[in-house]
Amino acid sequence: MLTQEVKYLTPEQRQSVHEASMQVLEETGLLVHNEKAREIFKEHGCDVDAEGHVKIPHKVIEEKIKYFQPSYTFTAQDPEFDITIPEEGPCVVTASSAPFVLDPKTKEQRRATSKDIANIAYLINELPGFNVFSISTLADDAPEGQFTLSRFYPALKNCKKPVRSNTVNMKDLMTCLELGYTIAGSEEAYMERPFINHHYCPVVSPLTMDVESTEAVTYLAQKGLPVYTTVVPNAGMTSPMSMVGTLVVGNAEFLAINCYYQMIREGMPIIYAYLPTVADMRTGNYTPGAVETGILEMAHTEMAEFYGVPSGGYIGLTNAHCNDAQNGYEVALNTTGAMLAGASLLNMGGLIDSLTTFDFAKAIIDNEVAMSLKRMKRGMDYDEADLKECIGLIDKIGPGGLYMSEEHTFRNMKSIAYLTNIGSRDARAQWDGRPIEDRCYDKADELLSKPNPARFSDELDAKIKANFPGIVAGDAVWDY
Repeated sequence: MLTQEVKYLTPEQRQSVHEASMQVLEETGLLVHNEKAREIFKEHGCDVDAEGHVKIPHKVIEEKIKYFQPSYTFTAQDPEFDITIPEEGPCVVTASSAPFVLDPKTKEQRRATSKDIANIAYLINELPGFNVFSISTLADDAPEGQFTLSRFYPALKNCKKPVRSNTVNMKDLMTCLELGYTIAGSEEAYMERPFINHHYCPVVSPLTMDVESTEAVTYLAQKGLPVYTTVVPNAGMTSPMSMVGTLVVGNAEFLAINCYYQMIREGMPIIYAYLPTVADMRTGNYTPGAVETGILEMAHTEMAEFYGVPSGGYIGLTNAHCNDAQNGYEVALNTTGAMLAGASLLNMGGLIDSLTTFDFAKAIIDNEVAMSLKRMKRGMDYDEADLKECIGLIDKIGPGGLYMSEEHTFRNMKSIAYLTNIGSRDARAQWDGRPIEDRCYDKADELLSKPNPARFSDELDAKIKANFPGIVAGDAVWDY
């Protein structure tokens, strides 16, 4: 296992960032648009004016931090896939909510549909590198009034791993929960194992809380249902063009929303989740794949350690438009950095074009990246008995010998090395000359042409269709 993590900040600097963040919240404050949230802040000792400016005193923050919890569990329909971070990290989550998909047949970009969601859900269910399916795309074919339902239904129908996403308004949230009750058999059964994992961004940088998302997270926190929040400062746009200045804005926003959660429910599990970026000021373009995203995420991870909470976020993203070298180095640099800094949640997988397009081939490549990161996290297993056996084996084989046929090699060859499925290790003479994307689509064909073991039973599916008239088909059908 990794015994030492990479750090940018000294303990004194972390304390300074914490104090600066509290100063921002006490002196500058937040603009809170949700009236219910303003009342909750006020009830817990915050200063709230008529325009909705909320200032949080130091003493309130320090009191609520005491209730922060050290772990967070993603719950699945199948308990076998439950995962708790940081203990079981890195927890790899797909990136989410892209409006477009690369059509698997034409390789052209088009609007994503509920059928795409079903196929992606099935794919993620079958790829071992991914732990959580954060619904990767929108559904352009959603019937009127069923936008969120048309995403959650095909996702839950085809994936037994934890499913994560958000809703656009309270009506959609209630419909989403009703779907969960139906799948579980009753509201009571669902509340015992709430397998829909909610994620929102109620804090809009800089230092603003919106109406709809804030309403949703307030309700979920009050009900004791799983929900967490990501902060997304963007240097040069919504935070200072400064690494430490952006860290302070993001950290202040983390403290604001998560202290708010503790005001609602003391001891509510949280994640220090983030997507900090530095804008490309030549164009103003969004840069989730830039190395500065990785640096900032490493720094936010250190602040999460300061507060004793699990951390991670949207990392391993790319601005690239295909599975090229840019895609490769952006994903590899930032995920490795975040994991070595101690992040236990990695929102990566499947998206290109600055989070706007899902590509089945990229999801399979990212599964390989995820498996490699998990192997890196496991590191070197130092075992005295193994060391003693190896010393004897080294003496037996001697100089110039070969270990390939030894029983020790057979015993360990599958556990010591991660054996790639997509990456080619053949000599050039054995290489078929095909690009990695072609091998990925072959793998998708192999996985998605089989019967789906995660699919709902016919009885449950009929019940859902009766309860939600006009719902999309939601079936994983690999027939592009």
